[in-house]
Amino acid sequence: MLRVEGLTVRFDGRTALDAVDLAVADHEIVCVLGPSGSGKSTLLRAVAGLQHPDAGRVLVSGRDQHDVPAHKRGLGLMFQDHQLFPQRDVGGNVAFGLRMRGAGRAEQASRVADLLDLVGLPGAQRREVPSLSGGEQQRVALARALAPSPRLLMLDEPLGQLDRSLRERLVVELRSLFRRLGTTVLAVTHDQGEAFALADRIVVMRDGGVAQTGSPLEVWQRPASGFVARFLGFENVVRATVRDSAADTPWGKVAVPDGSPQGECDLLVRPSGVRLTAPEKGLPCTVTGRTFRGGPASVVSLLLQPDAAPPLEAACALPLAPEAEQRVGVAFAPDGVVVLGEAPETV
Repeated sequence: MLRVEGLTVRFDGRTALDAVDLAVADHEIVCVLGPSGSGKSTLLRAVAGLQHPDAGRVLVSGRDQHDVPAHKRGLGLMFQDHQLFPQRDVGGNVAFGLRMRGAGRAEQASRVADLLDLVGLPGAQRREVPSLSGGEQQRVALARALAPSPRLLMLDEPLGQLDRSLRERLVVELRSLFRRLGTTVLAVTHDQGEAFALADRIVVMRDGGVAQTGSPLEVWQRPASGFVARFLGFENVVRATVRDSAADTPWGKVAVPDGSPQGECDLLVRPSGVRLTAPEKGLPCTVTGRTFRGGPASVVSLLLQPDAAPPLEAACALPLAPEAEQRVGVAFAPDGVVVLGEAPETV
């Protein structure tokens, strides 16, 4: 459906996109994830035709879009701030793309009614935009983007201005809606939870390039690098040397999964792979932080400081959680250890 080949964009000598390759299949939902400045929104704008690339190609259904203006690419784009027309009512906003396409009044009215039903706002045609809540405005913007039946729907931080509980609810609704419609979607976000809940495939960007691509499960279970691991929120990343079935680390010997690459590497230990023991039976640590995370399992996140090594993050059930300043020991479970590809870096 969409193929991006060697896409490069520069601003005043700074490279915002660096020879990016990307493909999106029909009916696939792809989320581009990355920190601010990684090139996510520039990629979206270049695909949409709102940003001229310095090199590379954008192909939609096999056709090079170099000379195709944005309004003729057949793509839908929904921005973070929705950009609804305040002078038009809800129905007028949703029908905008249909009018531009020359649809008749009867077709417009039928399509608008169907889409408002679809996004959970039945009968809202005459409502004024200023009267809508943030979540309702998001739904209207989505209906407007879907109205012309775009070949590809692009979302730029679509839920960024909503509170967390509303985002979590709407992202589930969005995935269900796109599945029902068979919509092909390219979305960009910095919110990992949003991307993992919505996407069939994740693309992690860094400094204008692609750092990793894969299914949400693949990216979560096996980050490609220290950068990706840290961006996903993992803190237990250190330089190590793997020999046979163990790694030499600042925390001592750590068992690694069978078949792990040998030699120097970065090592990730997931919080779930940090097991608490008696101080004399493991790496001695002091509990320096304790945060209740909630959830069905009543999980507590612990920050542990070894006597002469980098700090560790651990997770355990509330009834088993030690108090702050308590001394504990730490052992490492091999199934919580991942051998990575490059030195850890700060996001």
